[in-house]
Amino acid sequence: MDQLVLMFVILLAAILAEPLAKWLNVASAVLMTVFGCVVALIPFAPQINIPPHLILPLVLPPLLYAAARRTSWRQFAENWGPIALRAVGLVIATAAAVAAIFHAWYPGLPIAAAVALGAMVAPPDPVAATAVAGSLGLPRRLVVVLGGEGLFNDVTAIVIYGVAIQAVVTGRFSAPHAAAEFVVSAVVAVAVGLLLGWAGSKLTSYLGVATWQVALSLLLPFAAYGLAENWHGSGVLAVLVCALYLTDAATEFSDSDYRLVGDSFWDITEMLISGFAFGLIGLELGAVLEATGGRWPTLLGGASAVVAVVVALRLIWLMTTWAIGRSWWRRADADEPYTWRETIVTWWAGMRGVATVALALAIPLVTDDGADFPGRTEILFTAFVVVLFTLLLQGPTLPLVVRLTGVHADTKRERELERQLWERVIKAELAQLKAIAAEQNMPDELYERLRDGFRQRMARADPEAADADARSEAVRNAKQAKKLRAIREEVVEAGRREALNARREPGMPPDLVDRVTKRLDLGRR
Repeated sequence: MDQLVLMFVILLAAILAEPLAKWLNVASAVLMTVFGCVVALIPFAPQINIPPHLILPLVLPPLLYAAARRTSWRQFAENWGPIALRAVGLVIATAAAVAAIFHAWYPGLPIAAAVALGAMVAPPDPVAATAVAGSLGLPRRLVVVLGGEGLFNDVTAIVIYGVAIQAVVTGRFSAPHAAAEFVVSAVVAVAVGLLLGWAGSKLTSYLGVATWQVALSLLLPFAAYGLAENWHGSGVLAVLVCALYLTDAATEFSDSDYRLVGDSFWDITEMLISGFAFGLIGLELGAVLEATGGRWPTLLGGASAVVAVVVALRLIWLMTTWAIGRSWWRRADADEPYTWRETIVTWWAGMRGVATVALALAIPLVTDDGADFPGRTEILFTAFVVVLFTLLLQGPTLPLVVRLTGVHADTKRERELERQLWERVIKAELAQLKAIAAEQNMPDELYERLRDGFRQRMARADPEAADADARSEAVRNAKQAKKLRAIREEVVEAGRREALNARREPGMPPDLVDRVTKRLDLGRR
């Protein structure tokens, strides 16, 4: 088995892991990590040799962009308090605590090397957290805060990591310089993200065709990451700012084709890349064990101490901030108060993943003076133990924690919000229809037929949001409509088969057949 074959096997496993994860009620990230570990222990399985400095630029931009598309500036603004406390405060506290315990365990190592380890293991993974949380029926606000923490904590962690690595490699450290670097990194990243977001929205609007627009959306996160990193900014923050800007701007230029194609494309992209990334985590287990030279049992003590600090400090931090700020949380969102039960779930959802592994693998082999990077093996092994513990223990047991705490979404409230939105939609549609009828002097019969058609569509989409007449009419016509739909599908399928059969005929252009078939699939003639 060569590397290319192994890559295809991992991608196939990423697809199969989705239905299996749904059946087992665990995150697909957990299954892919287990799969990677199993493959890593097979003697003849090759290693996938991706240069460490390329892992973050290749993996993080599309994953962050896909995750950011599901949220908005407003959601971050409403939850900026808990997100900032975790994405900045908790990351810094975790990095410091891990550095202290690791340096105490290995006193011969430079403190900067211990800080680098702390920065690696401090940020929970946004993909793993949202993948697990999103399938458990958690309150929307809790999922938003978990996702926001996962998206922004990499910014803090990577800056701390860069400063620490530079201090070890060069032997020099300046606190004012590090603080200035943090500020410059954020300013440059925001500027790059806004610039590319604005330029991307204008270019997307100009392109006009959904496939071209979505292709551009694939390039933008890589461009944002690369430009920001090249100009000494945070690539992660630049991607997030760019994605949030484009998501907000899309309300002005997007159409149904763009949304349908874009959503499908990014769902597939996220599934494959995240599956590959977590499979790679497991695969690197073999390389890490080989790097320890058989010393891994003696390294378990220090790694276990770091795991204990990471897990315990998160609980202490979250419970403390909840106790201090719970009155503020309630004022911010009175319908869903931030409870101690939600705090427990948030604590156990702090799984580490792609960023931790990528940063660990990117540790330089030597310093500027030619010496081996101090403690590289111990750091690498410890980082992997933290990732495997949080993914393979916390991930599968999170559903149990959710059940024991009784945390769940307020489905009645969400249902009411959905009903209200449908009412707004139909009111806007009918108001526009009435304006068009007046402007074009539409006959009353045609206007009433169109109006009834829109109301019937509302009744089919959401019966509770429709008015009484439309609802009763929908009930009367339900059986007939179902029968008519079945007949229509059968008739259209016959036409679709005829079109596809024509694709095999000599002289029939395949692209012409594909164009006709696409219009049939979309229900247009």
